Amino acid sequence: MIQSYRDLEVYQRAYKLALKVHQITLNFPKYETTELASQLRRAALSIPINIGEGYGRKSSTADFKRFLIMALGSCDEVRIEIDFAKDLGYIDEATYEELTSEYVILGKQIRVLHEKWE
Repeated sequence: MIQSYRDLEVYQRAYKLALKVHQITLNFPKYETTELASQLRRAALSIPINIGEGYGRKSSTADFKRFLIMALGSCDEVRIEIDFAKDLGYIDEATYEELTSEYVILGKQIRVLHEKWE
């Protein structure tokens, strides 16, 4: 039984991925601290934040769905920033493939939750 946003599998995945992204960006060049690394961390973190905040407003289905759409947008943003990180040589191919795959799955989970939530 779902008693809080923390019980949602999509939230758990988003949270773990945000932690992983944070750890990875700590190895970016120092000059990227306030640029790509910071933007990537904020986008990754906004996904579980939007899921949690939206769930907190679950008395309104429309509100929760709106927050899920914002989370989905952040998911796509992360994927673009991961592309940049790979192309700039900040992450290797294996890390790129892993993160891309995980964010594709997360995006699908968010879409399914959005479609099925009543």
